[in-house]
Amino acid sequence: MSVIGIDFGNESCYVAVAKAGGIETIANDYSLRATPSFVAFAGRNRVLGVAAKNQQVTNMNNTIGNFKRLLGRKFNDPHVQDELRTAPYQAEALPDGGIGIRVNYLDEEHVFTPEQITAMLFTKLKEDAFKELKTQINDCVITVPSYFTNAERQALLDAANISGLNVLRLMNETTATALSYGFYKQDLPAAEEKPRNVIFVDCGHASLQVSACAFHKGALKMLASCSDSVGGRDFDMVLATHFNKEFQTKYKIDASSKKRAFLRLLTEVEKLKKNMSANSTKLPLNIECFMNEIDVHSSLQRSEMEELASNLFKRIEGTMRKLLVDSKLAPEDIHSVEIVGGSSRIPAIKQLIEQIFGKPASTTLNQDEAVSRGAALQCAILSPAVRVREFSCTDVQAYPVLISWTDADGPHEMKVFEQYHAAPFCRLLTVHRKEPMTINVHYEPNSVPYPEPFIGTYQLKGIKPDANGEPQEVKVKVRINNNGIILVSSATMYERKESEEPVSPTPATNGDQKSGEGTQNAASPEGDDAGKAGEPMDIQEGSDDEHPKKDSKPNESSGEGWTQRVTRWFTSDKKKKVTTKQVELTIDPKTHGFVLADLSKYFEEEMKMIANDRQEKERIDARNALEEQVYEVREKIQEDGALHAYIDPQDASAICRELEDTENWLYEEGDSCEKGVYKERLEKMRAKIDPVRVRCEEYGGHEQAFIELGHAIQQTLKAVEQYRAKEPKYEHLTETEMINITEAAQKAQKWYEEARSKLVGVPKTQDPPVKLADIRHETQTLTTCTNSVLNRPKLKPSTPPADQAQQNGSSASSGNSAGGDSQQQQASGGDQRDANAPKQTTEDSMDVE
Repeated sequence: MSVIGIDFGNESCYVAVAKAGGIETIANDYSLRATPSFVAFAGRNRVLGVAAKNQQVTNMNNTIGNFKRLLGRKFNDPHVQDELRTAPYQAEALPDGGIGIRVNYLDEEHVFTPEQITAMLFTKLKEDAFKELKTQINDCVITVPSYFTNAERQALLDAANISGLNVLRLMNETTATALSYGFYKQDLPAAEEKPRNVIFVDCGHASLQVSACAFHKGALKMLASCSDSVGGRDFDMVLATHFNKEFQTKYKIDASSKKRAFLRLLTEVEKLKKNMSANSTKLPLNIECFMNEIDVHSSLQRSEMEELASNLFKRIEGTMRKLLVDSKLAPEDIHSVEIVGGSSRIPAIKQLIEQIFGKPASTTLNQDEAVSRGAALQCAILSPAVRVREFSCTDVQAYPVLISWTDADGPHEMKVFEQYHAAPFCRLLTVHRKEPMTINVHYEPNSVPYPEPFIGTYQLKGIKPDANGEPQEVKVKVRINNNGIILVSSATMYERKESEEPVSPTPATNGDQKSGEGTQNAASPEGDDAGKAGEPMDIQEGSDDEHPKKDSKPNESSGEGWTQRVTRWFTSDKKKKVTTKQVELTIDPKTHGFVLADLSKYFEEEMKMIANDRQEKERIDARNALEEQVYEVREKIQEDGALHAYIDPQDASAICRELEDTENWLYEEGDSCEKGVYKERLEKMRAKIDPVRVRCEEYGGHEQAFIELGHAIQQTLKAVEQYRAKEPKYEHLTETEMINITEAAQKAQKWYEEARSKLVGVPKTQDPPVKLADIRHETQTLTTCTNSVLNRPKLKPSTPPADQAQQNGSSASSGNSAGGDSQQQQASGGDQRDANAPKQTTEDSMDVE
């Protein structure tokens, strides 16, 4: 199983995977690292990614792009209306106020939500990762803009669930970029030292995000993050509007009146914008047959573009200056400024960075892939399937969060999370109630780019007064989870009961311990699941001082004697005993996102569409195979074709007529048949042409097969002659063995001559009387018989025991005669004298019969 990180962008997506060798970006089926965020519907199948964008102009009504900004929003949202104003596809309001995108799919009208469209794109990314990694893809981390609200984050999670992805975390794009930067840095300051402050500027296709991050060794902490909906597409729109006005005056045509023409203009000005980032000279713009068969021509210089987009640069400057204020950093506190995102390549933005932060724009990171690489790192850290060193990431909550409720005293409101509060985080709030209550969670008004600050409404059920009719203590946990989503995760009521009973020291101690334990679990991080997860907690109200301590021991230090304690043991009066019981309350939430039934329905629909895509691909492959067969066979049976000499002219004419009929059928009523129909026609065609192919292979391979058989016969007869000539290498063979291989060679020779004679005069349009397999079988039979004899190794010669003893005695006497030499000289001399003698081994001393 592999873990991946997905950078889900408004224009394109990147997928990175964590491997043993590091982080690698996955290429799609077009060998491109960037997969366009486009989904299209063409007839009976879906088209995703690169292919969808390629048909944007020709199939614009059924091609969906720029849908990231529609996630989690309502149709009447002003931001949505701005997005749809330039969208070529048709959108409408759903019964619940959401957005529906109407397309033609399977020859029917279908309405899909932006979440479903996003799930289709995730399906494509998942398939590309599976093809590249050859393993199942489940766990992933998906990046989101830091300005995304609860509704948008939940919508993205719903889209991932529909596509079958298990999201370990939704990670802010700014934090992913910071992780990609800091994870491999070996020179970060220690925890007790002053942090390294780095600014990250991410200007993409649809938005600008500027963030400040403090780094320590093995940890990062986001300080602040500011954003604005300014991106590369806004510069494209400025340029397209400028040229459209020029064309209205110069050519009397209005591109904005036709969506297809305006799409072409946007595509061309995007290319011009990219060229202007590298060239300051005047660059041309030429579009052939733009409108009404009119060719348009114009030009623009970088300085003119900067003047046209001056209001956009002012917004970018304002966002950067706001970050300095929010992060409370001075220019001298900043170590460097890193830029990512395609639009950050615009020279004017780099100049603004140096002017505001006092540091030149640094390109240490891969501007396109840094976000996906950071997401893959985070996924590797979170997943148990991958071992990687820990790196702590502390994010921030972009907007202040309030909660409100109403009781007998009237409405109440309090701020639970300030802007840039650390995340993830869990805050425990204490209230005293005696009846069910409703808690409303919402953003601070006018703080979010969303018309409605609503986050969720949570009804706490099961609250009741105590035995005396008094309110009871209720602890409510409000959490920012790993995905940046704010929710009321749990609510607990503490029921306290008083009872009178004789209390002895031992029972009293036990009762106090139980009471103390219950209080500590309710009030301390150790008794809370968030505490176990390492998330900080803040207890607004309530304390455990009013309860006996767990380790308290009564009468230990009272000074009373043993007799007094024993007397009190038997004569103690009844005392009040207080017990605390924790009751988990039922929470009925009403917040953003699909309910479980809708999610299940959309998931089933996605699975059906995936199955339909697979069937359609198989159908198209079968059609293409039949079409290829038609063209291939026609080419080969023509006069200059490879099969022409092996087919009867009448059969060739009949096959040609059948090929022509099949070709006409393919482009008429056979254009949309099922896979089985194509396969049946293909099999019939192959049944007629395969015998011709086999005949061609037989005749074409005969000559080489006969050469190999003749060579094997000659080699065998040559070996027999060498044996007769008493050559040493065959002296260990017996006469019987040589007679056997001689007979085998003569038999093969006879078969060879008969087979040759059978083939004489046989036309190539008939099946050969001698098969290629028969010739090869004869060759293999002869070769096996011959090799088993000729390749048998010689037996090693044996040394008689008497000769060996004589040889040992000779060696010993020679050694004794050299008494004046050293032991080394004796050994050396002995080696020299026996250098030409055969080496003796254990096998040499064995008798061979």
